Amino acid sequence: MSELTPLADRFLKACMARKIMAATAESCTGGMIVAHLTDIAGSSAVVDRGFVTYSNEAKMDMLGVRTATLDAFGAVSSETALEMAAGALSRSRAGIALAVTGIAGPDGGSLEKPVGLVWFGLSVQGQPTISEHRIFDNRGRDFIRRETVRHALEMGLKALAD
Repeated sequence: MSELTPLADRFLKACMARKIMAATAESCTGGMIVAHLTDIAGSSAVVDRGFVTYSNEAKMDMLGVRTATLDAFGAVSSETALEMAAGALSRSRAGIALAVTGIAGPDGGSLEKPVGLVWFGLSVQGQPTISEHRIFDNRGRDFIRRETVRHALEMGLKALAD
């Protein structure tokens, strides 16, 4: 059991209470969010699917992220996170979709986009898709990815509580 299991369990219960399914669109976490959800028995009642879209091509093919968005803003951007979340929602049976795209390191960062920068997208049926970002301390790839999972689930819980 992970330290994130209670958070994942609360997210699943919130989805069950609202009678909606969940989907994820993950880049830098490579499926860790949906893995934490599906580690919990009974999750099949609310987890519809997880899109692991590590490459730009996968983001375009699986989620409908536009080439123009990637060219103008890059994979790690608010615009891409928004399109990932909206695409996961529209290409699934989910009522909520969590999306993440970031730089987990140890390489790949720049002054404008440092290691630890993660953009989050959240799409809930019938509401505007939103994005936000965090810059996590560069305490290693595992730390950044784990904190990304935590923040995505917390965003989802907050959205379901509203």
